[in-house]
Amino acid sequence: MSISKGFDRNMVPKVLIIDDDHSLTEMFKLAISEQGFEVFTANSGPKGIETMRQMQPDVIVLDLMMPDMDGWQVCREIRSFSQVPILVISAIVDSQQVMRALDDGADDYLVKPIVPGVLISRLKRLVRQTYNKRKNDDLSGMSAPEG
Repeated sequence: MSISKGFDRNMVPKVLIIDDDHSLTEMFKLAISEQGFEVFTANSGPKGIETMRQMQPDVIVLDLMMPDMDGWQVCREIRSFSQVPILVISAIVDSQQVMRALDDGADDYLVKPIVPGVLISRLKRLVRQTYNKRKNDDLSGMSAPEG
């Protein structure tokens, strides 16, 4: 499936990957960028929030277990100023922790190890949902012609 299906042809979706595992972020960056996304990475929570503010991505891939500032904190901080879709990736399979991530504002959750194709499919879905919501919001803001 083409990334452009359902999108403006000029749109290049931006993805921000926030994970302290450098090799994982590079592997995902390569796989995702090959599918037509523009990909940014950050290897800490604070750097991820800073990059998010600067780059304004269309979707964020966020790890939960990071030093200094964990993914739950990052998610809550981002939610304080943005509704960008957040896809959590984690080795945590405990249902209480999954629910906590979703309650803190995550839009989706995948358990590591992750097959890159599944990650890409989820990213496409989240970007499509955001694009369709923006399109509907734009249409609902238009007034009916008088006459």
